[in-house]
Parts: sequence; structure tokens; C-alpha cells
Amino acid sequence: SMSLSTKKKIKSTNSLSAEDNKGSMKSNQASEKKQVLGQSISKSDANVIRELKTLYKDKLLPIEQAFMFPKFNQPEILDAELGAKPTVLLVGQYSTGKTSFIKYLIGMDYPEIHIGPEPTTDRFIAVVHGEESKTIKGNALTGVNELPFSGLSTFGSNFLNKFSAAVVNADFLKELNIIDTPGVLSGEKQRTSRGYDFAKVSRWFAERSDLILLLFDCSKLDISDEFKSVIEELQPHEDKVHCVLNKADQLDQESLMRVYGALLWSMGRIFKGAEVARIYVGSFRDEPIARLEHTVLFEKDKKVLLGHLQQLPKACSMRKINEMVKRIRLLVVHVCIMGHLRSQMPYLWGKEKKQAQLIANLQQVFDEVQRTYQLAMGDFPRLDEYKAALQLSDMSTFPRIDRKVLNSLQEMLLKEVPRIIAHVAGVVNDGPGGGHDEDADEDDAALLKQNLERHRKQPVVFTMAESAESKQRTIMYVGVLVAVLVLVAALLIASVMDEHKVLEMVLKKVMVLMNSNNSVGDSSGETINTPVVVDEVQN
Repeated sequence: SMSLSTKKKIKSTNSLSAEDNKGSMKSNQASEKKQVLGQSISKSDANVIRELKTLYKDKLLPIEQAFMFPKFNQPEILDAELGAKPTVLLVGQYSTGKTSFIKYLIGMDYPEIHIGPEPTTDRFIAVVHGEESKTIKGNALTGVNELPFSGLSTFGSNFLNKFSAAVVNADFLKELNIIDTPGVLSGEKQRTSRGYDFAKVSRWFAERSDLILLLFDCSKLDISDEFKSVIEELQPHEDKVHCVLNKADQLDQESLMRVYGALLWSMGRIFKGAEVARIYVGSFRDEPIARLEHTVLFEKDKKVLLGHLQQLPKACSMRKINEMVKRIRLLVVHVCIMGHLRSQMPYLWGKEKKQAQLIANLQQVFDEVQRTYQLAMGDFPRLDEYKAALQLSDMSTFPRIDRKVLNSLQEMLLKEVPRIIAHVAGVVNDGPGGGHDEDADEDDAALLKQNLERHRKQPVVFTMAESAESKQRTIMYVGVLVAVLVLVAALLIASVMDEHKVLEMVLKKVMVLMNSNNSVGDSSGETINTPVVVDEVQN
């Protein structure tokens, strides 16, 4: 039999080894997450941000304001948004491990953290870097110029009371901002009013995020109506969306395979595409894996996910250029739609009836604009939202379509944007003809000139035919002429009906005015009076 002291010695040795393994595992996780940190902003990225600000303020913003683009599409871009760090948005139903995932990434607790099986996070929390830990409330947060959240003031106090920033001195947050969202409700709870539009707020964050992570709990894959509406709002940003199947160590291999397939099927039905979003499988929390047979799979997916996070600071500038190109294309479509609606409005009467007819047949208007200007249907806005904005507008006050404006937007796409991309693209033409050949310099110059002329004559992004523009000018001139003729006819009819009394009074005043103007003194001080014979004027 083993002595009592020997048993105690073995037990203490096992406990020490377990603690050593746990400590080594934590140190490995810390070293892996430390590698995620990217380098500080490079000179090329700074040049891109500066030129994007100049392009937007000097050229794009005046056109947006003239054509009321923020009212119908996206709000105005602020300087803090263009210069912001990459942002990771976490979305999921309650108790899927969103808060635990953030704690796993940054390696520490943060203000207002609350982890539990019930819906614990009841607000949007922006986890950002700072020298000391503190909380900044939503209304005050919109006034912090260093953070890109000023645009959230458009959602009102009901939302800002449910929004705050948790400032943490974590190395991981030096290059990234993380947005923790309230758990999406399900069942009877999703009928509870939040006081703000949760889907539209999520869409605002998605438009400004570099990566969107949808977190799922392996034990509850049911997608509620509210969660489905949020995912549908994220469809325009499908390229940013990735899924995380969390707490997967609770299942065996067979169950995990079935759950993984069910999640793929559910996401395919919502996104309605040939390819589904990437799904990372793992257990992202500071606890050992419950089933060791999943270790290889979990480590592989974790490495890929952390590698993706590592690339975000480097790809942030390219993402901002991509969003700017999307915005320009949306503005092109918006300008064409507004000009078309304005050209359909009558000049004198029947404006309300015609506007109601155009709103009711807005899809046909979109189709006609698409055929006229050869636009891509994927750049058109959402039909319901555009209808709602048109209901509160007067189409007769819309600006007319201007060929100079469209040419300016096309020049941004074909010249300004490629020049900005050249700072960070890093693409070199090393193929045939990519090197320098002195003998072919003259031929290359002539070819370049020919290509430029061809691009001037035939736009490649969209077209506005000369016939369409001349037709609009003709309609405008005919309308002005008709308005003048109607006005003259109305004056003549009114003059006949009152036996020319009004006309007589007007002529008297005109002649008196002319008499006072013609009564001027010459250089010798003499006054020349021009007599006015009112009787002859009356005759």
C-alpha cells in the first residue's frame, strides 16, 4: 500500500503540472493574439486618407448636397470616419458568446462587461483603446472627434442612451475597434420595442465596418425574425460577413458535422447566393477545450481567423477606397433618377397627381432610367426606402440632370480613383510590354492619346446620349414658351373683361416713371422736361 505522504506528493505534482499546462496555454494564446497587431499607419495609407478627404470635400460633397443624396441614400461622410481605425462588428443572438469573444481577443475585462446565459448586453458598446479604463456615454461620445461615431446622433436620444464606449488599455485595440451589439431577441421577446430601429443601426455600423462576425451558439441555431431582418440589412456588405460557430466543443464530431451543415443551409437561404459566408468553428473563451478530439480543427480555424484580423489594418485603406467607389456609383444612379423624375413633372398644374403616379410606378421608372443611361441594376437603391423618401419630397423642385455633373462623376471613377489606388495597390506590370522600350516611346504616346480620345467619346461607366440631353433642353424651352404665351393670353383676357381699366392704370404709372427718369439736368444745370400726353396714350 502507498503511504499517505507519497499520495500527497503525487497529488501536488499533478496539480502543479496541470497549472503549468494551463499557464503555458494562456501564454501561447497571448503570443498568438499579440501577433495580430499590425504596424502603425504607413505613409501610403496616410496619403490615401488625405486624398480621399480632398476628393470627397471638394468634388463629391457639393454634388451630394445639390441632389439631396443624404436624404435618399447614405448620410454625409465625416472626417473622423475616413481616418478611423478598422472596425470589427459582432452580431448574434443573446448568449452566443459575443462578450466572451471580445474578452478572449483583448485578454482582459472591460468596463460594463457582463457575461451570463440571459440577455446581458442590452446596449451597443464600442470597445476602443485608451490609456485608462473608463466609460463614455453615447451623447457625449458623438462629440469625441477622435472616434467615428458623430453620425449616430441622427438616431436620437433613445438610441444614444443605449450606446457607450468602453475605453481599455489593451494592445490588441491599438489597431482595431470592436463593436459589441445587444443580443438579438427571439420568441416573444423580439416583440418588445427597443425604442430605436435595431436593424438600421446595425446597418449603419456595417457600412463602416471592415469585418462583420455573425456569432452562433452550436446548441441553438434557430434564426429569429429580428435576426433575419438584421442579416438582410447586411446583404449589401456580404463580402465582409463571416460566421463563427461558437461553443462547438460541447458536441461530438458527428453532431458538430450536422450542426455545421444546418448552419450552411440556413445562411444560404438568407443570403440567396451561390456561395455562403466563411464559417469558423471553435470555442473562443479562456477555458480549456472540453473535447480534445476537436483540437486540430479549432486551432486551424482560430489561426485563420486571427490571420484575417491581422490583415485588417493593412487592408483598411483599400476598403475605404472601395466604399468611396460604391458611393460614387450610387450617386450617379441617384442623379439620373432625380433628373428623370423632374423631367416627367408638368409645368403648370397636375403636379400632385403626376407625382403620386410616378411613386406608384417607381420600379418602371428605375427600369427606364437603367435602359436610358446603361446603368447597373445592382447600383440602384432599395425600392421601399426610396419610395418613403419621395413621399416627403416635391419632385418639381428636383434639380435637372446635368451632363457636366455626370461627366465629373465619371472622371472621378476613371481618373481620380485609379490615381489614389496606385498608392496602395502595389501592382507592377512585369509582363510583355511592361518594361521600358525607348524605340516604342512614340508609338506608346500615340496609342495612349488614341485611347484617351476613345474614352472621351464613349464613357465606359454609364452613358448619356446627346439625343436624351437635347430632348430635355427642347422640353424645357417649349415649356417656357408655353408658360409665356399663357401668361400673355391671361393678361389680355383680364384687360378685356375690365374694359382696359387695369391696363390704363399701369400705362399711366409707366409713363409717369419714364417722365421722372427723363427729367434730368444737363451740364449747365438746365432741366429738360419731357411732356407726357396721357390722352394720346389712352387712345
